[in-house]
Amino acid sequence: MAIPLVLVVLPLGLLFLLSGLIVNSVQAVLFVSIRPFSKSLYRRINRFLAELLWLQLIWIVDWWAGVKVQLHADQETYQLMGKEHALVISNHRSDIDWLIGWILAQRSGCLGSTLAIMKKSSKFLPVIGWSMWFAEYLFLERSWAKDEKTLKWGLKRLKDFPRSFWLALFVEGTRFTPAKLLAAQEYAASQGLPAPRNVLIPRTKGFVSAVSIMRDFVPAIYDTTVIIPKDSPAPTMLRILKGQSSVVHVRIKRHAMSDMPKSDEDVSKWCKDIFVEKDALLDRHIATGTFDEEIIPIGRPIKSLLVVLSWSCLLLYGAYRFLQWTQLLSSWKGVILFVAGLALVTGIMHVFIMFSQSERSSSARAARNRVKKN
Repeated sequence: MAIPLVLVVLPLGLLFLLSGLIVNSVQAVLFVSIRPFSKSLYRRINRFLAELLWLQLIWIVDWWAGVKVQLHADQETYQLMGKEHALVISNHRSDIDWLIGWILAQRSGCLGSTLAIMKKSSKFLPVIGWSMWFAEYLFLERSWAKDEKTLKWGLKRLKDFPRSFWLALFVEGTRFTPAKLLAAQEYAASQGLPAPRNVLIPRTKGFVSAVSIMRDFVPAIYDTTVIIPKDSPAPTMLRILKGQSSVVHVRIKRHAMSDMPKSDEDVSKWCKDIFVEKDALLDRHIATGTFDEEIIPIGRPIKSLLVVLSWSCLLLYGAYRFLQWTQLLSSWKGVILFVAGLALVTGIMHVFIMFSQSERSSSARAARNRVKKN
């Protein structure tokens, strides 16, 4: 990690980790004191707490890096965003697709009640993973034999969720990389399926279960397509922390849950057909540079900026009083502890960056190994 990046990561990391530990502590207290008696009240309060933390990441994308998210949607879809429960399915194009989803949820007024189905290791990430666990994200091991019961239980408990929520599901199961695309094309050829060009072949078991369980209380599926324009660098956590901008185009199309097929086989086929259409849609975008739907301005609200400024003032004052009270920097032992704390923060932020990078995932390595063997 270069020295200039460390100088950026340290203050941002301190801000996020310290404020996050405060939020996590309050979440833990509420989890044991309020949730057993009123799950609805706990969820309402936790929605506010989660936003206090997650808005900092929105600020990093919106204000620090200036990433431009261009939304394409028809008016019916846009008018209902944030006003209803929705199952969100998307291709998984970049390291920060989840952050792009948070930005759109924040603009729609449902950031604090945004949920996702994620890999189990995510919940062990300090601060952010813990906040997701308290917010009732669903964590899976990517093994259907182990995950089926967990997924169905997690989906059923959302039936009484008190506010409009989005549940994000990346049905491809992993991030898109050239190695994984080649593996998907080989699999498609062996199974007589259309060869994908811009997406991976969806894994439909989780989607089928979600539709089967949620069709009675979730009115819509948001079919989301994400692409990075050819003339824009791909956004990564590393680039964002460096303050480097990117452009992301997102197209959202609403499908009524009542229009979904009834049988599991037909629901699975519907999902696969959507991704074949998505592949063609991405072909057209690559050729034209845009989607057919109109561009919906989403702006850059100052709420995240105000949250970051508030946390900064609170923590700076708290740090000043703490150092004044402890005289920590008045002895070599205190200085060593202080430097060790900064090193720990840098190390945790490094873990966050590495965790977010698609080429570090086990699925990417497996795909590359398969290509080499064949």
